[in-house]
Amino acid sequence: MKSKGFKLSAEDIYSINKASLKDAVVLFDGGCTGEIVSEKGLILTNHHCGLGQVQAHSSVEHDYLQEGFWAKSKAEELPNKGLTVSFLTYIEDVTKILLVGVDNNTSEADRATKISENAKTLIKERKGNRDVEVEIVPFYHGNQYILFVYDVYKDVRLVACPPWGIGKFGADTDNWTWPRHKGDFCIFRVYTAPDGSPAEYSEDNIPMKSKHFLPISLKGVKPGDYTMILGYPGSTDRYSTSGAVKSVIEQEGPAIIACRTTKLDQYRKHMDADPAVFIKYASKQASVSNYWKYYIGQVKQLQRNKVFEKRANQEVAFQKWMNENSDRKAQYGDIFNDIDQYWNHQAKYTKATIYHREAGWRGGEAVAFAVRFRQLNRIIENKAAQNEIAARAEAMKGAVQNYFKDYDKETDRDVTIALLNLFYKDINPEQLPAMIKKIGDKNSGDFTQFVNNAFAKSIFVDAEKLNNWIENPKSLTKDPIFALMSEIINSYIDLTEQAGSVSNSRAERLYMKGLMEMQKDRNFYPDANFTMRLTYGSVQDCKPANAVTYDYITTLDGVMEKYKPGDWEFDVPADLIKLWENKDYGRYADENGDLVVNFITTNDITGGNSGSPVIDAEGNLIGLAFDGNWEAMSGDLSFENEVQRTICMDARYLVFIIDKMANAQNLMQELKIIE
Repeated sequence: MKSKGFKLSAEDIYSINKASLKDAVVLFDGGCTGEIVSEKGLILTNHHCGLGQVQAHSSVEHDYLQEGFWAKSKAEELPNKGLTVSFLTYIEDVTKILLVGVDNNTSEADRATKISENAKTLIKERKGNRDVEVEIVPFYHGNQYILFVYDVYKDVRLVACPPWGIGKFGADTDNWTWPRHKGDFCIFRVYTAPDGSPAEYSEDNIPMKSKHFLPISLKGVKPGDYTMILGYPGSTDRYSTSGAVKSVIEQEGPAIIACRTTKLDQYRKHMDADPAVFIKYASKQASVSNYWKYYIGQVKQLQRNKVFEKRANQEVAFQKWMNENSDRKAQYGDIFNDIDQYWNHQAKYTKATIYHREAGWRGGEAVAFAVRFRQLNRIIENKAAQNEIAARAEAMKGAVQNYFKDYDKETDRDVTIALLNLFYKDINPEQLPAMIKKIGDKNSGDFTQFVNNAFAKSIFVDAEKLNNWIENPKSLTKDPIFALMSEIINSYIDLTEQAGSVSNSRAERLYMKGLMEMQKDRNFYPDANFTMRLTYGSVQDCKPANAVTYDYITTLDGVMEKYKPGDWEFDVPADLIKLWENKDYGRYADENGDLVVNFITTNDITGGNSGSPVIDAEGNLIGLAFDGNWEAMSGDLSFENEVQRTICMDARYLVFIIDKMANAQNLMQELKIIE
């Protein structure tokens, strides 16, 4: 890192004795990353990470999605029930402790049990009476275990969000591609109890006194500039075998794409027809769409980048190395038989289990919501005490209110019909839930009549009916939506148990161990697993194909080239158009008088890094990471050095929007700006 231009020390990044960069980076809402940018707990993250909270506060009368939201004082900042941010405080390698009682002769089942017991004891010991979260996470397919301690803050308020035409500019069309022109940010604030400790929402809470925060640099970026990203990448599988890659290409990817395409077609039809539905479904559509397009790109680029072939060649090399030594052969000799057996077995079930999930119990919203009543119905069926039943039913009231706030019956009806039609058509009849097979056989695969009848009778599509049921709960077995959900869940459990009857955990662990032994000089960084990681790189252009070169920046001129008045993806706010027409960029313009919007770097990120700070050599914020590029969509399985790029929102565009477009001077006074 020093040779690339980094000017700080290792302890400036991570320290348990003093404030460091890690103290300015948070796990945001369990699935994104955010960073502290003021002394008073101000958090930046991506627009798409905060979209659910913005949508929850929006209505037709106050459409914060389209118009944006800017709290002009702390009193106007909006609370968000259930939203948390976690600060990492401590890391410890606990491999030796967890493997006490485990040796080479321990069976996989006994190994898992012993590790679980050791972990439970250690977590209890490390946590003590402190109000912290402690977790132990496996690395390198279970060859190493790391303990993490977090402070979790539960009062996180919405401070600001740009209009849709900035924060969501390009939407589905531009997603996962470069060049981009997106102002992908939201602003929140962490609040604490008066004594500074984490606390649930209260009017008595105060803004957090930040342990460390990131100054924002307006110096801009140039090719070769050092860049560093800290964040919480979710999941990679870069040491997996060729069987895993083949499964994604042939089974997993196509199944998810088919189901989500069907759902998105119905969402789009209803969202385009009704602004109220657009507000209700904006966050849902974005969530479904993100990984729909991801899998389209991943399948294509895995094939283009020949990742299967690379893994297969690596396995051939491993077997050659293994056979050169009798001890190696004794230790690793049977793992490829186990791996082949595992993937051949999984091929029988992968598509069906994905359809059960994507088109079944997580398909239509009413079906998905009914899942949450399974436990309550179980105690009703088991004739539990009335006071216990009543208490559990009462506890569901908040969930019911939240569900119906953003529910549209006609949209859900069409989604459910389309997904059940697809489910019946695409899956082996022997692997269909019995209820779906029976209805499909009877109606030539058309579920319209069944869904119409079910929606006419079910309590899960009618707020009044469901609230009345809560006041007098009784068995849900005869409710048609609940019955459908139960059939799908039971079939799914059966299929996953069959799929899980063959395991490759031992083989994967030994293959990983063997690879690290075979390639002793290779830097085996661990796969992502939602723990904090650092990636360093530089600002660079990209040459993804013959005669194709992408510049390292985009500007506001590019936004206006894509501008389509009234289009849900490419409309632009009038205030931004006016600033562009007048070239009123102030101190945020570059040396050419342009306003840089996005830039690309060679950093390595994946899902979960959304919202991560892009940091310069001196520890200043120069951008927000928000996406990867289409040519490297195979990155979660294979990092592509030549073409992999991280797409970032430029800090100058961020502050320009806050200052000149929103005129949020209360926020400008909080930020530490480096020029």
